[in-house]
Amino acid sequence: MRILLITGPGGAGRTTVAAATAVAAARTGQRVLLLSADPGDPLAALVGEATGEPVEAAPGLAAVPAAGVLVARVDSGEEFREELVALQERGSALLGMVGARPLGAEELTELPGAEQFALLRALRRAAAAPGTDLVVVDLPPLHQAVATLALPAQLRRYLARLLPAERQAARALRPVLAQLAGVPMPAQWLYEAAARWDEELAEVQAVVEAAATSLRIVAEPGPGADAALRTGLLGLALEQLPVGAIVANRMVPQGSPDPWLAGLAAQQEKYAAQWAGAEWAGAESVGAESGGDVPVLPVGHLGRDPAGPEDLIGLAGAEGLVPGASEARVRARPAWVVEDRLADDGVLVWVVPLPGAHKRDLDLVRRGDELLLAAGPYRRIVPLPSALRRCTVSGAALAGGVLRIRFTPDPDLWPRRP
Repeated sequence: MRILLITGPGGAGRTTVAAATAVAAARTGQRVLLLSADPGDPLAALVGEATGEPVEAAPGLAAVPAAGVLVARVDSGEEFREELVALQERGSALLGMVGARPLGAEELTELPGAEQFALLRALRRAAAAPGTDLVVVDLPPLHQAVATLALPAQLRRYLARLLPAERQAARALRPVLAQLAGVPMPAQWLYEAAARWDEELAEVQAVVEAAATSLRIVAEPGPGADAALRTGLLGLALEQLPVGAIVANRMVPQGSPDPWLAGLAAQQEKYAAQWAGAEWAGAESVGAESGGDVPVLPVGHLGRDPAGPEDLIGLAGAEGLVPGASEARVRARPAWVVEDRLADDGVLVWVVPLPGAHKRDLDLVRRGDELLLAAGPYRRIVPLPSALRRCTVSGAALAGGVLRIRFTPDPDLWPRRP
């Protein structure tokens, strides 16, 4: 099974491209599952009416057949209500101790962030869908998509800090504490819930980082999309998530006698060519590890909003959207390599590829055995490799889309050479 994640700046047509990709792949004989969490359900107008009864595409994931694909829409509100009601039931002893009144499912309204959680849970389920060749996921807009894809690793770190597994070693003391307090201690169910969440998050993280998972960014070539695309790619680079392809959407034909259309076509071609360039693709820094330049896939403008499966197939280059052998090759996560320069300069250098980054947008903070790295609007806390934990940060430099952080060995912690 392959999983294709599709995102892009708001209004770029990512949902249309996701639907066109799914329908085109289905016409090649692949069994395709199209997944979306958009509350407005724009897929209904694109793929047409359901052609059969709802089915269970995967355990806990309902879908309807339409245009030759299975379409699954995530109901984030229902997911939120079920999870919160279940959490209340597990923590009933604690809620009773503090005199709280549990909330009923009918009075719960989903909170911000519920959509991301529901989409990640649906992605985990879709990855286990039996008999499926390709899962196409219509992600939120680019900035939100970066945050969503980074969420599993971030939450696992929070759980490890707030509810460390080793604290469960004090389980034998809980009966004594319960007798002293006169109420059941909630620690057991809390740790059990944390372990369940961590297991689910680990499964989602594995799906996102798997070699069979590709990420495409849809953008309409132009100055506004260019800025949003560069910012989004910087966030993806910070999370070490490689991009499989960039879809240049709504390309107008060349050679029009109309000056306005000719000027628009020239501008689109200019930006599409820039996106296909080696520097933009990050070839200088990560190309060797990610499989070379990132391809740009052109999709023509229909001259109207697409409506229905035939319009999706009619998009220029729709067949080219189907993942092929070139994109199916393994695109490894960009490696953050530690270079040994002890003999020459007395330092170790951590090489962090960040194509498109500017020095003014970067910030570094060392906290114990972790490094907080900020790039533009994105932040990530990463554990230091074991060798760097025994060093102090002595400087950093950004050049050619690569951040090089210098570490000097701490003489009190570094083994002395004979």
